[in-house]
Amino acid sequence: MTAVVDGRKARGERKRRAIVEATLRVIERDGIAGVTHRSVAREAGVPTTAPTYYFATLDDLLIATLTWVAEELCDDMLGIVASGGTAREIAKSLARAVDEHRGRTLAEYELYLLAGRRPELRPAARRWLDVAVEAARPADPVAFRAFLAAVDGLLIQGLIADVAPNEDELEPIVSFLIRGRDGSTAATRGE
Repeated sequence: MTAVVDGRKARGERKRRAIVEATLRVIERDGIAGVTHRSVAREAGVPTTAPTYYFATLDDLLIATLTWVAEELCDDMLGIVASGGTAREIAKSLARAVDEHRGRTLAEYELYLLAGRRPELRPAARRWLDVAVEAARPADPVAFRAFLAAVDGLLIQGLIADVAPNEDELEPIVSFLIRGRDGSTAATRGE
């Protein structure tokens, strides 16, 4: 009997994640205004009642999506930063975010900005900062938060540019931002 319960729970978690991932795809394609339980169900390929079963309100669905995005962002980009990635590696990741992954990055920022208008979303929007600081465990948390704020700015600038910046354009900026990180300079680290 335990195996049946575990199997149901695993299927439920897979369905829940599929719904969250579908929500981000809907935002990517149609913006926040396009998110309804019905549009998400259609995108996820689940019955129309499934999103409301897992997420009673659209805010619950958006909070879950925002939380998932924060964790994914930390896994991707902050993995590079936390491991002491070079300016080139960070610049390459940023360039991909505003070029080949532009739609996803735009959807993520749309969710974050919605939290500015909807207080119930703010804890989920702020979560990525907490996860980032926890993952990186920086020697200087203030400098690290300043770095993250600059990365946000670079991404937003890249999203509104007529032509997305490439890694060659971003590398000197990132190099400047990380200069002095971990008590070294970009020159001594070979960046």
